[in-house]
Amino acid sequence: MEHMGIEPGRLQFSWVSSAESTKFVKVVNEVSETIKKLGPNDRFVKKEIKVA
Repeated sequence: MEHMGIEPGRLQFSWVSSAESTKFVKVVNEVSETIKKLGPNDRFVKKEIKVA
């Protein structure tokens, strides 16, 4: 994914059973915190185009 501009940490996989609601909440919170710490991915932020 790095060659496409997606930084490590922005894409994560985890196996969670439907019976593991507590684990699901934990995984979502951990991934959310990781993404917040990384901040916006500048490669995919729209830039304002100035017309002369």
